[in-house]
Order: sequence, then C-alpha cells, then structure tokens
Amino acid sequence: MAIPAGVRKRVADLREQLQHHNYLYYVLDAPEIPDAEYDRLLRELQALESTHPQLITPDSPTQRVGAEPLKEFASVRHDVPMLSLGNAFAEQEVIDFDRRTRERLGAESVDYVAEPKLDGLAISLVYEAGMLVRAATRGDGRTGEDVTQNVRTVDTVPLRLYGKGHPRVLEVRGEMFMSRQGFAALNKRQQKAGEKTFANPRNAAAGSLRQLDPKVTATRPLEIYFYGVGRVEGRQLPGRHGDILARLAEWGLRTNPEIKKVSGVQGCLDYYADILALREGLPYEIDGVVYKVDDIAQQETLGFVARAPRWAVAHKFPAEEELTKLTAIDVQVGRTGKLTPVARLEPVFVGGVTVTNATLHNQDEIERKDIRIGDTVVVRRAGDVIPEVVSAVKAKRRKGARRFKMPVKCPVCGSDVVRPEGEADARCSGGLYCAAQRREAIQHFASRRAMDIEGLGEKLVNQIDEQGLLQDIADLYALDQGQLSALERMGEKSAINLIAALEKSKPTTLARFLFALGIREVGEATAQTLANEFGDLDAIMTADVARLEQVPDVGPVVAQNIYAFFREQHNQSVIRKLIKAGIHWPTIEIKPAAEQPLHGKTFVLTGTLENFTRDEAKARLQALGAKVAGSVSRKTDYVVVGAEAGSKAARADELGVQTLSEDELLRLLGG
Repeated sequence: MAIPAGVRKRVADLREQLQHHNYLYYVLDAPEIPDAEYDRLLRELQALESTHPQLITPDSPTQRVGAEPLKEFASVRHDVPMLSLGNAFAEQEVIDFDRRTRERLGAESVDYVAEPKLDGLAISLVYEAGMLVRAATRGDGRTGEDVTQNVRTVDTVPLRLYGKGHPRVLEVRGEMFMSRQGFAALNKRQQKAGEKTFANPRNAAAGSLRQLDPKVTATRPLEIYFYGVGRVEGRQLPGRHGDILARLAEWGLRTNPEIKKVSGVQGCLDYYADILALREGLPYEIDGVVYKVDDIAQQETLGFVARAPRWAVAHKFPAEEELTKLTAIDVQVGRTGKLTPVARLEPVFVGGVTVTNATLHNQDEIERKDIRIGDTVVVRRAGDVIPEVVSAVKAKRRKGARRFKMPVKCPVCGSDVVRPEGEADARCSGGLYCAAQRREAIQHFASRRAMDIEGLGEKLVNQIDEQGLLQDIADLYALDQGQLSALERMGEKSAINLIAALEKSKPTTLARFLFALGIREVGEATAQTLANEFGDLDAIMTADVARLEQVPDVGPVVAQNIYAFFREQHNQSVIRKLIKAGIHWPTIEIKPAAEQPLHGKTFVLTGTLENFTRDEAKARLQALGAKVAGSVSRKTDYVVVGAEAGSKAARADELGVQTLSEDELLRLLGG
C-alpha cells in the first residue's frame, strides 16, 4: 500500500525538528522547547513509524531503544590508531614539554588548546554521508570492540550529523562518561533492585557501554564529549585544532564547554589551576587537563614517539585514590552525639596531601564494604572533602583481620550508646553530660526559646568551656563573678550581667525546660504537649515507651528518644543538679485533653502583641489545649491579629477564618 506523500513529509519534518532540538539541548545547552513538547513530537513520530514501519531509518530519533542482545562483540581495526597521551605530573614536566615543543618547531611561543581530561572511556565513531555507521572502543589502540548498537542508545550521540558541509567519511574521537548525578541515580536504582553497585563513574560507564544487551545500555545515563578526529575523507577540515572542535559542534557533536585556547606554557599552567579549582563543582569527574598544539601543521611536524603524539600531553591532577593499610578504627563523638568510626591509616599521599585518618561513616557502611582492621584499603580524597575508605582489597587480606563493632558505651563520657530503629547512626545518650556535646548542649539550653539566658552566646560558651569551668550544663549556675571577669574581653560589668541573666532564667515553664534539655527530635510543640499530658517532670522521666507513644504527635522514634534520654544516669544527675540550682516552674493542673477549653482548636498568630510576646501567647494557648500553627489554612479556627499584621490576616479574610483582636484573645485566655 502506497504511503501518502503527506505522511512522508510529516515524518521528515518531525525528524528534522527533533534533530534540531537535540542539537540545541545537548550541544548548545540552550533548549527552545520544554521536555513535554519534545516528548510530544517524539511520540507523534513513533506513532507514524509504527503505522508505516517501512519509513523507519537507522538515523531516526526513535531508534535508540537498543537492538537484540549480542553473543559477543566483533573486533574493529582502527584506520588511524587511537594513541594514548604522555603524562605530566609536575609543573616542571609541563615546562619541559613546552620547551621541547618550541625547540622542535623553532618557535618562541606555541598556542595550545586545553581541555579537562575526563575520567571515562575513549571511543571512536564513524559517520558516512552524515550517518552513524560504526562505534568502537579504543581497545589496544589499533583494535577495539564494535559497540555500535550500544552507542546508538546514547542521547548525546547524534545518529545523523547536524547541518551541512560534513565530510563523506568522518571519524571522531570522544570520551564516553557518566555524570556524578547520573552515577548516583544509577547506583540508587541498582541498590533498590538488589543488584551490584558500581565503584565509580568510570567503571559504571565502561560496564554500561560493554553490555551485550543494548536495551540495558539504553537505561544507563551515558554521555559523551568529542575531543578530536581520526580518518577524514571528502572534505578538508580547518587548520587549527580549536577550529576543528568548533566545526564538530556545528555538526551536532558535543564538545566540552571548558575547552579554551591558551598561549604558551604559562597559559597552560593558569588553565590547570583554574580547572583544578573548578574540579569539585563540575558535573563529571576529571583526573587532569590535556594540552594540544593548536596548529595542525605544527602537529604534523612534531609527529609521534612510540605510542603517543609529541604535540599533546596530559597534565594529571594529584591522585584521588591510593592504597594503604588500615591499622585501627577509633570512634569520634560529634557535637550532636553522633558516633563516627574513623580509620587510622599508614600515611599515604592522596589528593595532594598526606592522609592518616579517613571516615568510615557508620557500622552499616563498614559491614556493607566488609572492611576489617588490618586490611589494605582504597582511600579516596576529592578536593576539600574529608578522606574516606572506599573499599577493602580482599585479595590482600591477611588471616586474623578483625571485624569492627560499635561500642556500647560512649568513649568520651561512658553513657549508653543508642541506635534508634531505622536510623544508620549510633549516638551517645548523655547529651547533658558528654564533654563532646557540651558546647552544643549549652548553646541550645541558653537559647531564647529555651532558658533564654541573655548574653550567653557561642564565643562566651567556648571561652568558659576552654577554661574548664564546666563539667555539664548545670555548672552554669555555679559560675561566679570572679571566674567570669577573668575571661578575655569579659569585664566586671559583663560578668555581673551574665550572673543576673542566669538568675533570671531560673523561673521558667516545664515545657521550656523540656525543650532546653535538647532531647533529640523534641521541639517546642512536643515539649508543650508532654508538659500538658503529664504536668510533672518525674512522670515524664519514669514513663515507658508504650505510655509515651500514647501522647499526641509522639511516634515510636520520638518516644524511644525520650525514654533513652531519661534512662541515662548521667542525664538524671544533671537534671537533679539543675533543680537543686533553683530552676523551677508552676505546677500544672492536668486535665484530660477533651476537657481542656481549647482542645481541638487551631490558632495562628500574626503581628505584634502588646501584653505578651508571640512565644508567651503561644504557650498560653497550648496550655489550654490549643494547637498553634505557622500558616493559615481552611483548618485554622482563629487568627490572632496584632499590630502591623502581615499577609496572614489577609489570608484569613480570603478564607473566611475568624480573626481575634488582642483584647479578644485575653478574654479567651481568662484575662
């Protein structure tokens, strides 16, 4: 059956549009249409080709789904060998490379094209009459593997060259890689599916490209940047390497946006420093930069030596991964109580510095990687990131290598170590006592919404702690004027003011006190709910997990945190010291929730109140069983409007929510 001319024209038009938008998206990084519109065009083309399969061509944008699985890869001989580059690891080696280049050319200065050296997989693509006909891996430089079907599934590889004026035969060379984001997403998928994860993006890219089933490759987030040409027939290319790359980009062959023309050896070294500074912010991994003589005639004059060109060199960054021996595992306690196992290593130079310690994250990570004391391990350091142990080299494991177990007592204070169900991190439960957590605990305890100790900021807390004046937060109330006056930049008046602020903080509320203790995941609202529910500190401290879970908005994890905190003897001791120091609060009359006058009502506060602060109003409302929210919704019962109220008042009018003046709020609270 003949295919209508209109259908043929529409198919051709759709292919041209899709190729144009691919070029804008992948090469120029300047898309004109949203993804949804692109998908609509692609679906329309797929529907037409499905109805008229005889219109399908190998270069159609629809043909990226992968062909049938291969039994093995065929061998491909490269018409122009894919040579490796010589390496320079030090600045002097780059200076020597430039000197040799100038001497051979008899030139005072040489122009270079510099680009990042991607840590991926080198590949050769051949286009004939503008259409992709073959893709091969580098292999040994002369013979590679035919991966055409797999490469056809990669979105950043054009199946047909864009624009006009391309040679009859064009072989281009590029680096197949996986971005950091793509790699992380792939490993997350692999882990979720219970399949093996990849060690790094390079391994992931190589493994993805060498799948015998192209349909698997089609699911992998592979990308490519082109960096040069091999065989060219039917048209002469520009006489400079930088201009050739620009021409490749015009034909839809993606080139690295960081490529730059530089002059002389200083230009090369400046580029190296710039890219090294950018390294961790790039969306892909690199292990150095490459310098190539820009003038093609000069490249030909320089020629080759052994298996590398004389006109190019790779300037490598300091290694980010090295091998060393793990001699011990210590445990550090962070300012929030988190326990982190730290590997003690035989010194190794990695990422530009000597590394002797590296993080192991947590017990689960150690077990997942099967890392043992005495192992030879791979250590990674990228930029300013804390060094980490990536893996153990099990082939080098010696008999007797010991497994690690997280301690059951805090190595700093001896309190119990707890690990809530469903969490990866183990934590010290002695939050009020542990020296590692002391500064953080004091700053939280003194904060405005907690005990509100005016003048006790971070710098002063650090000074007091450095002088050894505190063993725990209760010792704050034992400080005297003489001790404080002796601190740097403190002075007698400041010392008197702080003593007064400490004294002023002693009368408080049970809810504020509970919040000030810094129990994990117990915020102001939960503290108020606990105070309303129990009315007494001893009742909260002696409650079991089951009883705590009966409290509104307290789930199993929070209940376990509260229970563990109050079961720790050190915390109990500090709380007794705080009460003895004079901290007190009014007795709370406990009523069943349903009997509280504002039970089930939701309030929102906006504007400035004259008779009390926003926090005081919130506490008064919560004490009567109300819930105080931060935003107005249809579920809000009342919005309290103070002076200079903002958008919340307007939102209340819009939704028909009842508003209250401050006088009306006072009457509601009982005066």
